[in-house]
Amino acid sequence: MKLSARHLAAAIAALVFPLTGMAQAPAPATWIWYPGDFEIWLSNEMQVKRNERDALFMPFWRFYSHQPQVNFTRHVDLAEPETISLQVEGKYSVVVDGKFVQGDQRHVLVPAGKHGINVQVYNAATPPAIYVQGKTIRSDGHWTVGPKPFYKPLNGVPVQAASWHFDTPAAPPSRYRLATREIGAARIQRGAHSLLVDFGQETIGFVKLKQVKGRGNVTLYYGESLEEALATETGETLDRLAIAHDGDMVLPNSRAMRYVNIRFDDDVDIGDVALLYEYLPQVRRGSFKSSDAALNRIWDVSLRTLELNTREFFLDGIKRDHWIWSGDAVQTYLMNYYAFFDSDTVKRTTWALRGADPVDMHINTILDYSLYWFIGIDDYYRYTGDAAFVQSIYPRMVTLMDFVLGRRNSNGMLEGMPGDWVFVDWAPMPTDGELAVIQLLLARSLDAMADSATLVKDVERAAKYRALAADLKQKIMAAFWDPERQAFIHRRKDGKPDTLVTRHPNMFALMFGYLDAAQAEAVKRNVLMNDQVQKITTPYMRFYELAALAESGRQDYVTGQVRDYWGGMLNDGATCFWEQYDPAQKAPERYAMYGKAFGMSLCHAWGASPLYLFGRYYLGVRPVQPGYATYVVEPRLGCLEWIEGKVPTPHGDIDVAASTTEIRVRAHGGQGTLRFASTVAPRCREGVIRTASTGHYEMTLEPGRDYVVAYAAASSR
Repeated sequence: MKLSARHLAAAIAALVFPLTGMAQAPAPATWIWYPGDFEIWLSNEMQVKRNERDALFMPFWRFYSHQPQVNFTRHVDLAEPETISLQVEGKYSVVVDGKFVQGDQRHVLVPAGKHGINVQVYNAATPPAIYVQGKTIRSDGHWTVGPKPFYKPLNGVPVQAASWHFDTPAAPPSRYRLATREIGAARIQRGAHSLLVDFGQETIGFVKLKQVKGRGNVTLYYGESLEEALATETGETLDRLAIAHDGDMVLPNSRAMRYVNIRFDDDVDIGDVALLYEYLPQVRRGSFKSSDAALNRIWDVSLRTLELNTREFFLDGIKRDHWIWSGDAVQTYLMNYYAFFDSDTVKRTTWALRGADPVDMHINTILDYSLYWFIGIDDYYRYTGDAAFVQSIYPRMVTLMDFVLGRRNSNGMLEGMPGDWVFVDWAPMPTDGELAVIQLLLARSLDAMADSATLVKDVERAAKYRALAADLKQKIMAAFWDPERQAFIHRRKDGKPDTLVTRHPNMFALMFGYLDAAQAEAVKRNVLMNDQVQKITTPYMRFYELAALAESGRQDYVTGQVRDYWGGMLNDGATCFWEQYDPAQKAPERYAMYGKAFGMSLCHAWGASPLYLFGRYYLGVRPVQPGYATYVVEPRLGCLEWIEGKVPTPHGDIDVAASTTEIRVRAHGGQGTLRFASTVAPRCREGVIRTASTGHYEMTLEPGRDYVVAYAAASSR
């Protein structure tokens, strides 16, 4: 039906939703947009920057677009007339009380009294966004947004406008850039027509050539390793440029590297080389130290690895792929909660991964990566308590889960369908049929959906997801638990069980708490501690394997594994942690992957898992209720003489130190509980110690107080 101008104006007026807090002081103005639009646009811009030598290498999954037309609406009640000024990214019109504003729409007079304001914005190139500045009317979270007239979101709840630190008219979202600062080279080796530059450690940014003279061609070969930088025919990244004038010049592309091999013509001279290091400013809130110098170094390099991969979004690797992968991201979120507690990057990454509706393929085309996405949101709420974000993204959780559930087979289980990539891990294993690990991830995803539905008061769906999860867990035990071997088998194909046992379903079942005590012990003994079961060679799945073992109290074993595996990379020259590691391989063969001589990433986010392991399972800090409203501190030494560190929370950092004779805690935020084991009766002047069970004790931690407990460690674990 075609609307007349009068009917269109009335429809626009109907979009305005009543809001609360008219008497409240207005928030500072900021640029606002439709939730998810900025993140989708920015991720598209970022993920098309990857090159393989001279060729652009774009992602192979579907790109979603931001909404080109958005209605921004607000109700106001003014004591006196007010003029508002507008900055807009896109073509726009302003409507007050259903009537189009004529003439100057950059400065609009709103009369005293109650009024509905609507700003319609069209922008196909960048996300529609507005910046409104007035005495009381400002662009902030009180505005609601909709993609079309009469838009009714899920459950009829108005969609609040999104924003993120774009707080001046001159800094709209479309101009967002990461920060840079100049750093010098650690070493430069000069040749007749070449420079071999070493920045001393893995880094990323724009190479700056200084005091350039002459005319001619220059080629830069980048390398995360020296071998890659010198391999001019097989290295992954390079830049070519023609020198046309003297002076300093900055390369246009941000590249990951430690080394850069610069070759130039006879008539060219380069005086010096630096780097404009490109980064997302972060505060290093989490910390960890211990009696083991090797573990301390592992923590530091893990933090460096995560820091480099925390950019516009949480990336998998800064060289390859420089893309956003859901399986990588959900681990990175957990590492982040014990390092930076950067909730903004978690939210941006979550929006970017999900994209827009309708859904017609799995995230990254990978079946298991869609399931991790739900789990990441559940984790986010537990650590941050940010209910507003869950409310905002919940409609897209529902549509993605509808897509997932619609692809179950007649047994109510998921298996790969045409177009799906069932990844799980790089380990050699069959991935067709009904995989036990996929069903476990689906069950956990349904639990996450039920939690989110309950939070947003979607009672009907909450009950549905709970019932589906419970039913699936029963099916998993019936189909995949082998009572004789006391372990999960890998899969069922064409209705027949495959007796292969892999670590993956067993460690996830243990970590998710889906096993009783006897089953948990059997899984540890028969699978996770059994060298006859195929080992895991990537940090990606070692994350879950070691987390599952630490969850069950085997920090003693985890300590040795971390020292050997991550310490092995350091011994082999790593300055950041790698995508995979096999100590039997030597350079340059160890850098090969995906059929490429230097295909492996030497700065891969999933390599930073010691951040999570040490914070969560050694310092022992974890939220019980969302946002650390209540939390537990349960330090475990793991065969170390002492440990100490900080764990960030929304309310401040929790300080923990433990030795074999003393535990110290500085509490922040909500109500905490200290739990520990001791072979003697413990003592504490600052609190009352309670006996939980024989040899196990606990004590309440009040916010803002320091506690010192004298005890005798019951075990080196």
